[in-house]
Amino acid sequence: MYEFVSGPLVWISFIVFIGGSLYRLVSMHKLAKKEKVIYPYMSLKYGLRSIIHWVIPFASTNMRRRPLMTVATFAFHICLVLTPVFLLSHNVLWRQSWKISWWTLPEGTADVMTVIVILAAFFFLARRLVLPEVRFVTFASDYVLLAIALAPFLTGFLAYHQWLPYKTILILHILSGELMLIAIPFTRLSHMLYFVFTRAYMGSEFGAVRNSKDW
Repeated sequence: MYEFVSGPLVWISFIVFIGGSLYRLVSMHKLAKKEKVIYPYMSLKYGLRSIIHWVIPFASTNMRRRPLMTVATFAFHICLVLTPVFLLSHNVLWRQSWKISWWTLPEGTADVMTVIVILAAFFFLARRLVLPEVRFVTFASDYVLLAIALAPFLTGFLAYHQWLPYKTILILHILSGELMLIAIPFTRLSHMLYFVFTRAYMGSEFGAVRNSKDW
């Protein structure tokens, strides 16, 4: 089982992730071309201004109104992206498979970042369960997507500390990571692909068309 999930299934996951992502981006481009008000209104100046503004913590009014949510959101996304990319054990696998490697996080730092992702995920879960205005717009798929994002980090944390049967947790860790890769292009996790484009369009519309700021 381990040989399959760490071998052929890894290739399948990456092929689906890359192919699915390219398909979604090409589809978005084709749809945008059909709309007469998207590309003509795109502005490099206002698009970049909007992107830069919205990736700075507490830059927007809404972020300042919800400081706890802002901290949790930024910490979650930063750690979600950087931890698996710069994790030492992942880097070793890259080196073994493709003879490439890069800078890695200290193991203690990666462990803390993993805990941050786990705690932030439970914060988002509690928020959806407790706050009426959030619960009202929450669907079953939201819980599923949160679980998909959480699973690789929770199982990775358990495997690293060997608190449960190591081989079983390791297999679950690999499977959950592959599931997340496959899910990205075909679920709302695809916002990681679209963020730059949607933010650039919003910034262009507000700046170049409405002559106002989008924050």
